[in-house]
Amino acid sequence: MLAAVKGVIQGNMVVIENEDMHEYDGAEVVVTVLDYPNNKKKKESVDWDGFVIPSDRGKNVDEYMREMRENDRFWKSFC
Repeated sequence: MLAAVKGVIQGNMVVIENEDMHEYDGAEVVVTVLDYPNNKKKKESVDWDGFVIPSDRGKNVDEYMREMRENDRFWKSFC
């Protein structure tokens, strides 16, 4: 039999507020925890700038793209 019930972990026990579960006293069970504990440690942030080699390449990207797109149509040169 497979049954899903809601319970609360208190210490090393799972407390279930369901009277129908008394008949299963002593049965083996599998417990699935549905959320993380409140005291879960937050991951340390990564300094992504430490992996980048600074260059002038990205400084004028907008101007470069504007120049590329202004002359991207062949028919403009014949007008």
